[in-house]
Amino acid sequence: MSGPLAGLKILDLSRVLAGPWATQVLADYGAEVWKIENPNGGDDTRKWGETYSGQTLDENAVVDGRSNNQSNGALTKDQQGDITAYYLSANRGKHSITIDIKTHQGQKLLQELAKKADIFVENFKVGNLAKYQLDYQSLRKLNPKLIYCSITGFGQTGPYAKHAGYDVMIQASAGLMSVTGEKNGVPQKTGVAISDLMTGMYAVSAILAAVIHRNKSGRGQYIDLALFDTQVGWLANQGMSYLLTDETPTRQGSTHPNIVPYQPVNCADGLIILAVGNDRQFKDCCVQLGIAELADDERFDTNNHRIAHHDLLIELMEEKFQTNSCRFWMDKLSEVQVPCGPINNIKQVFEHPQIKARQTKITVEHPTMGGINQVANPVKFSETAIEYNKAAPVLGEDTDAVLKARLNFKPGELKELRRLGVI
Repeated sequence: MSGPLAGLKILDLSRVLAGPWATQVLADYGAEVWKIENPNGGDDTRKWGETYSGQTLDENAVVDGRSNNQSNGALTKDQQGDITAYYLSANRGKHSITIDIKTHQGQKLLQELAKKADIFVENFKVGNLAKYQLDYQSLRKLNPKLIYCSITGFGQTGPYAKHAGYDVMIQASAGLMSVTGEKNGVPQKTGVAISDLMTGMYAVSAILAAVIHRNKSGRGQYIDLALFDTQVGWLANQGMSYLLTDETPTRQGSTHPNIVPYQPVNCADGLIILAVGNDRQFKDCCVQLGIAELADDERFDTNNHRIAHHDLLIELMEEKFQTNSCRFWMDKLSEVQVPCGPINNIKQVFEHPQIKARQTKITVEHPTMGGINQVANPVKFSETAIEYNKAAPVLGEDTDAVLKARLNFKPGELKELRRLGVI
């Protein structure tokens, strides 16, 4: 069964994480993604962290419908191996095409692909693609229906438009680190590149909105998306608290500025997370702990009162939590649907029974590494189930196949482009 975006073709010139995350989601939904990579090394993340070299392909191995012993398009030893967890995490389902965009022939190839594409995604520095005639103004003349999404650190306008922007500096400059970390500690970044990932998700929704607009109007459009804007946008309640009160939010560790108790608590053998979201849950929690009287105490009977007396309340509750184990209290609280849970490491996450039940861990066949485990897309469609038919590609794996199928190139023409270093 085809995915919901089957038929959409995406020309993807993005690298690293924000753009690739967006195009991976779109690939999961069925779009055909042409990932354009530099012939000399490809996406930066192919070398970020430990590399895993796959099994060596023999002359009879088949990759994407092509024998490895074909004279045109055969994978080199470098292309067969040296792939990282970082790259694998964000490039599933794509077709890798190696084109040198600095060459005139390479630019012409991309312009021809842009004529065939529905969506163009890039994260080059502001203005860089104009010198290759691959900017929106140039490509819209060739394809007025093209949806063109530019992802940068600070956007296309404003005094910081020319500044580079990586996730950690965006977390810092856009306020996230100021509210992340222990109350008396130093600002902290999150454990994953969340500004990149959220920008990628905003890109997905913006692109799909533009597709709907195009279906109505027949016109493509330009999407200007910045990591900085995205990060400020999803400061959410923290940003709104400042705008309403003019008081600057501060780090709270793992406690919550607006809900109590909503934090780790100490049991006899470790920590669990307690997430009490309303007065009913607080009362039930107190009953299970054997301190029902606290729910009627005027210092704790409402959420705002609990915020005002946070430290005392947690002290009283932890006296009870420390009389028994994490497992005991999680079972007791779950009986009355008080949200709580363990603080799992990543190994424990992938051993969680929900992972198996929800099929969150999948295996995808890679052309050189065999079956590799991946995290499934969390969306579950009832009518157009996601099919995982293609792992993150090795460098240049699909160059010949796509150029033959989409631009009608002949083997001899591809051989000449390869000789010239264009592909």
